[in-house]
Amino acid sequence: MPFPPPALRRLVAEMPKAELHLHLDGSLRIDTALELARSRGIEAPTSWAGMYEALVAPMPCRDQAELLRAFDLPIALMQDAEALERITAELVETKAAEGVRYVEIRWAPRLHLERGLALADGIAAVVAGARAAAGRTGTITRLICTAMRSHDPGDNVVLAETAARFRDTGLSGFDLAGPEAAFPDPLLHRRAFEAARAGGLRITVHAGEWGGAAQVRRALALEPERIAHGAAAADDEALVAELCERRIALDLCPSSNVQAGIVSSLAAFPLARLHRAGVPVTLSTDDTTVSDISLTQEYLNALGPIGLTPPELWAIDRLALDVAFADERTLRPLRAAFDRWAAGIPELTDQPAASPSST
Repeated sequence: MPFPPPALRRLVAEMPKAELHLHLDGSLRIDTALELARSRGIEAPTSWAGMYEALVAPMPCRDQAELLRAFDLPIALMQDAEALERITAELVETKAAEGVRYVEIRWAPRLHLERGLALADGIAAVVAGARAAAGRTGTITRLICTAMRSHDPGDNVVLAETAARFRDTGLSGFDLAGPEAAFPDPLLHRRAFEAARAGGLRITVHAGEWGGAAQVRRALALEPERIAHGAAAADDEALVAELCERRIALDLCPSSNVQAGIVSSLAAFPLARLHRAGVPVTLSTDDTTVSDISLTQEYLNALGPIGLTPPELWAIDRLALDVAFADERTLRPLRAAFDRWAAGIPELTDQPAASPSST
């Protein structure tokens, strides 16, 4: 390794970063959650330590279902436009502070209607928060509207059509998430994806948090550009080859997958194996609060127990700007800025990647 550990930590901290898989309701600040609970009359812990325990999921959880329960309180706190706008803006600011220059934030608008908030008004609030914070910080922000597997397919069609109305204000993608074991078939929501695509939204799908590689393959029927998670694809050589051929990116979140019990440890996570096989992969946190992790720490994990080399990490970071859900006019100068930064550090671009045998 060309960098001693302290220098490597400094390098990763200073590295311009792009994050494509980040959930709004999994990323509340603890102090904001305390204030919202008090002001909204929501039953919740009243101390910082108590709120931390409520918002951060166990490591590891028994399964995905236990992990998803960690979102119940955040969603209860995010039932009005003011809260949604504030939490979105704060998340952009948090990411900007650690050198994230481009971020995609996803959320499920239909989960925030329990107190009468109109669907379009909720979406508008998240858009407003993202745009305001992006303007203050310079971090380019795009939004991904997420449909829930457990919701009525017809309601998700309406969601897609409504989300598409915000395409010119920074909402650029459409996703499907939720309890995969209980609702394994993404094709139940085919019409919603058709509506999203017709409205100009780009397509990603959560897959492989349950059911292994077969679930990742099942999601390909929706013709996504990217898969959220999907690490289990590494167990299927034919699927790996198909992902490479079709250039479908996997937006991987190692710590979150360990937390959800999908993989046994960071060392067992197949990020290096997938990257070295030629699969387009990106690296994200999934949830900054639920998983209690920054993107900087996730990058350090990739260099530590996961086993990437620094040039491999940089290649993965840089690839995110090639598969991001933003237009070329936005991405072209951002790519140039990333490349200028790396040009001053030849160790990131001159070293050959590790051979597959080193994994």
